[in-house]
Amino acid sequence: MGELTWRIFFLGFLNFKTEKYVIAENRKLGISFRVFQICVLLYVIGWVLVYKKGYQSREETVQSSVITKLKGVVMTNSTESGLYLWGAEDYVIPPTGEQVFFIVTNYLETPNQRLGFCAESPKVPDGQCVNNEDCAEGEVVIAGNGVKTGLCLNSTGTCEIHGWCPVETVRKPSEALLSKAENFTIYIKNFVRFPKFEFSKSNVLDTGNDSYLKRCSYDNVLQPYCPIFRLGDLVSRTGHDFQDMAVVGGSVGILIEWNCDLDKDYSQCNPKYSFTRLDINLNSTVTSGYNFRYARYYKDEAGESFRTLYKVYGILTSNLVFFKIVIYIILITGKFACDMIFIYMMSTSSYFRDRKFEILKKERIKKHKESAKTVVNRDTRKHRTHAGEQHELTTLSTKKEEKPEPTTQDTEKQDLKTGEKKEVHILSPRTVGQRYNTHPPRPRH
Repeated sequence: MGELTWRIFFLGFLNFKTEKYVIAENRKLGISFRVFQICVLLYVIGWVLVYKKGYQSREETVQSSVITKLKGVVMTNSTESGLYLWGAEDYVIPPTGEQVFFIVTNYLETPNQRLGFCAESPKVPDGQCVNNEDCAEGEVVIAGNGVKTGLCLNSTGTCEIHGWCPVETVRKPSEALLSKAENFTIYIKNFVRFPKFEFSKSNVLDTGNDSYLKRCSYDNVLQPYCPIFRLGDLVSRTGHDFQDMAVVGGSVGILIEWNCDLDKDYSQCNPKYSFTRLDINLNSTVTSGYNFRYARYYKDEAGESFRTLYKVYGILTSNLVFFKIVIYIILITGKFACDMIFIYMMSTSSYFRDRKFEILKKERIKKHKESAKTVVNRDTRKHRTHAGEQHELTTLSTKKEEKPEPTTQDTEKQDLKTGEKKEVHILSPRTVGQRYNTHPPRPRH
């Protein structure tokens, strides 16, 4: 018995169960159903799929690194230092090349500064004075170049300071000394990794040609995947002129966008580049530009230190990497797949389909209504006949109980009414015996 039960359970477990659908030809119900379906479909397609991209699986944690390398040389000629050859190690800060780097395009030079005493710059408000009381000894000049000594110099109208002298001459440059920097090239290497999908790639194409990087230069039409950019072209793609920006500097953003569908081939996942200027303020031109100061230190034959101060202007370049890595997810349940095979892909699918979908046509519904009405009418007639019989029996029984026994006088009155006369016989005991004794008497012996 136990073995048979387990066998039935096992064989029943291997059966495939599916629902049976009844299709009702009801226009009102069908319209309501379709309207509801359309609303749900619009919600799923419009909101879930199109707006929220619910059909995609995204990578939230992305690992990325950017390495830059600049090449190019330029010759300058200034009154302070004369001819000078600038290489990448001179005009790139930091020289190692990182995600954010600075390229010198112009500079102001203050050579041969030594520690000593000199007048503060008249451009510094806190360094201006009328008498010695305005120059408290030991007080640092706010936004200045040194420490006050307590003396006010009438020749300049500024306090005497102890610092690197002579102080920087404040002026605004009129032209770019490194105007040829537009021919510098920037090599950007971007590595990305997506741990969730175990996917990693570089923006450098796997061409197998060693001379490819030596010959290519980025062009959004001809060579959109070349990672080498000419500085002048890069600035022009932001909508600005390189020579104008080179005078006082600026900030440029290089946007690297990875928009990949990992369901496609590995080679189809490539970055797209775009460029923008970041330091432009439409309401004010004061904030435009970029500069900072740095110094180069030396020692003379006597071992005394001196330096050359540079106020450099240039282009601050930021590599901004954006990611959109997706895998399209199609959720198909096992039951749905089996139903599709069961209804459409088997040799007996037409038979199963007819059994799974039952169509209620109007003729069948009308016939069913008429049949139901006939049954109701028959039951109604039976109920009425039975109720009538019960009512008649109840009435007769009631009359019988209420009717009194007729008396002799009532009988005679009735006879007189009907015109009949009944003979009344008076029976004696002997007569009764004769009437009931029908056999003749036996003879006596």
